[in-house]
Amino acid sequence: MLKSKQAAVAAALENGMADAAVEGRSLWRDARVRFFRNKAAVVSLAILSLIALACILGPMFLPHHYEDTDWDAISLAPTLQNWHLFGTDELGRDLLVRTLIGGRISLMVGALATLAAVIIGVIWGATAGFLGGKIDNLMMRVVDMMYAVPYLLIAILMVTLLGREFYLVVLTITILGWMDMARVVRGQTLAIKSKEYIEAAHAIGVSTPVIIFRHIVPNLLGIVVIYTTVTVPGVILTESVLSFLGLGVQEPMTSWGVLIGDGTKVMETHPWMLLFPAGMLSLTLYCANYIGDGLRDALDPKDR
Repeated sequence: MLKSKQAAVAAALENGMADAAVEGRSLWRDARVRFFRNKAAVVSLAILSLIALACILGPMFLPHHYEDTDWDAISLAPTLQNWHLFGTDELGRDLLVRTLIGGRISLMVGALATLAAVIIGVIWGATAGFLGGKIDNLMMRVVDMMYAVPYLLIAILMVTLLGREFYLVVLTITILGWMDMARVVRGQTLAIKSKEYIEAAHAIGVSTPVIIFRHIVPNLLGIVVIYTTVTVPGVILTESVLSFLGLGVQEPMTSWGVLIGDGTKVMETHPWMLLFPAGMLSLTLYCANYIGDGLRDALDPKDR
C-alpha cells in the first residue's frame, strides 16, 4: 500500500513537472513577444549590443594602441588628423581607443561581478528560505551585518590588502552586490516552498539539495533575470565610482571611471576628455535600465 501511494505521488509529480515545462516554454515565448513589442527596450538592446561590439572589436581596427603616446599630439582636440576622433589626453594617448578599452573593462567587470553575485545570492537566498528556522535566521543575520558595513570601507580594505588587479575589482564588487539578490530570492522561496509539488517531492524522499536546485531555483528564473538586468548598471556604476576614486584598475589599463576621473581634472580646458567617456557610460546605463524595464514588463505575471 505504501509503495503504491509513493508511486502515485511520483507519477503526479512527474505529470506536474511536465505540465510546468510546457507552461514554462509558453511563458518564455510569451515574454519574448512582449519584450520585442517594447520599442524602447528593443532599441536599447540594439544600442547596447553595438557598444559592446565596438568595445570588443573596435581597438583591433584602430591604428593606435591604448598605451601609445604621440608627443606631437598632446591634449589634442577631436580631429580627423591621424584618426584622433576623440582627441588625445595629456600624454598624447588616443582617447577613442582608450574609451573603447575602458568600456571593455567596465562591461567585463559588470558582467562577471553580476554573474558571481547572482550565483551567490540565489544559492544563499534559496537555501535560507527553504530551510527556514534557525538556519534562515542565522544566514539572514549575516546579510544584515554585511549591509551594516559601508561598501567603500570594504573596497578600500580589499584594495589595500590585495591590490588593484582586475580580478580583485570583480571580487570586491561581488562581495558588495550579492546581498540584495539573496533577500529577493529568499522572499520568493518562502512563497514557493509551500506549493504542492514541493510537498510531493518531500513525500517521495527527494533530498533537500535536489529540491532546491531542481524545483526551487528554476521557478525563480523570472525574478532572477529581471533583477540581474537591474543589477548590471548598478555594478558598472560601482566600478566607475571605485575607479574614479582611484580604487579601480591600475594605469596604463583604464576604465570609464578612470577616464572620467582624469577628465574632471581638466574639464575646463579639455572638455572632450570628460564628455566622451561620460557619454558612453551614461548611454550604457540608460540602455541597461530600459532593457531591465522591458524584461520586467515582459515577465510580470500580473500583466498576462
